[in-house]
Amino acid sequence: MSDLAWIEAALVSARPQAVGALLRWFRDLDTAEEAFQDACLRALRNWPEKGPPRDPTAWLIMVGRNAAIDHARRQSRHAPLPAEELISDLEDAEGAIAERMDGADYRDDVLRLLFICCHPDLPATQQIALALRIVSGLSVKQIARAFLVGESAMEQRITRAKARIADAGVPFEPPGPVERAERLGIVTAMVYLVFNEGYSSGGGAENHRIPLCEEAIRLGRLLLRLFQTEPEIMGLTALMLLQHARTPARFGADGAIVLLEDQDRSLWNGRMITEGLALVEKALRHRRPGPYQVQAAVAALHARATTAQETDWAQIDLLYATLERLQPSPVVTLNRAVAVSKTRGPEAALALIEPLADRLGGYFYFFGLKGALLDQLGRVEEAHACFDQAIALAHTPAEAAHIRQHLDRLAGLKASGALPPA
Repeated sequence: MSDLAWIEAALVSARPQAVGALLRWFRDLDTAEEAFQDACLRALRNWPEKGPPRDPTAWLIMVGRNAAIDHARRQSRHAPLPAEELISDLEDAEGAIAERMDGADYRDDVLRLLFICCHPDLPATQQIALALRIVSGLSVKQIARAFLVGESAMEQRITRAKARIADAGVPFEPPGPVERAERLGIVTAMVYLVFNEGYSSGGGAENHRIPLCEEAIRLGRLLLRLFQTEPEIMGLTALMLLQHARTPARFGADGAIVLLEDQDRSLWNGRMITEGLALVEKALRHRRPGPYQVQAAVAALHARATTAQETDWAQIDLLYATLERLQPSPVVTLNRAVAVSKTRGPEAALALIEPLADRLGGYFYFFGLKGALLDQLGRVEEAHACFDQAIALAHTPAEAAHIRQHLDRLAGLKASGALPPA
């Protein structure tokens, strides 16, 4: 591995802990971020020549802290900038801080940093953008490209989020056990939002949102290291791994959607599946079921099926019924209807989703599924109307193209007079 490669990997890995610790000291997001950037620049100058420090994270924290203090002194003219060798030679200080690196202080630093980025006063779009900038270190350009907006618009979004956090007076004290549990729920929801932003994007070679999935998985693994006995974090990480493992097979070469039952399963990422299945089994052994664990268990059943025909749809139906009790939602019921259609037929599935029409009247997948069920029942005119509504609600070109295929097929049947019997 080249010097720049291992340095970049070390900086990315250290960022959440380092920025979290700097935020605890300076209580300002901009100051903490700038201090970490200063430390990274010094690392790029010093590490190739001197080799890696004993603990890169501790080194970056101490260098960043000194750099921020020096900057404040220069601004206030209290003291001149110390010589470079006085800042870079941190052997003793590094040793002291490294001994505490695995302690509660730094776990709380990372959790606090994540919690601040997903503060409840912020809309979800600002939470995700801020987390990707502060915690993950993605550039404004990268984030803007992922969200399909201009750089200036994304810069304003992040600036507004920082300003709102500053105005809210977010506390920086270590959270207690109850507050930590509450924060953890908010943090996991934000991480899954990041994942879904990437996962719900269209296919094609120029898909700039796939890295969001990879970053969300990295954050999930980070949380897993901090909270090794939390089954819901195991479930969240497993869910993301198992879903992302199917990415190579989800779209055709032309960017068209490939349904799960038609995917080439040899393209699925076996390493991710193995890791995800192990986490699911470990989580379920705790016997404390939660929504992420149940969804991961569903994904695990799909991953274990070597062909679409081997899928255990009856068990998936039961799991979604459990999820309906844990986390009632019309979208959960919509997903359950897919399993019901496989086990009890399209008519039973249609009866299950009909009551959801008012709540899901603006949801693409509701009309896509309803159209497919009506199509299976031979109710072609009604299916055509549903597909028309679905295509109007499509979020990506791939979604629109998928529905267009259904509409073209139905139009062809009408034209030829070869409609299926009702």
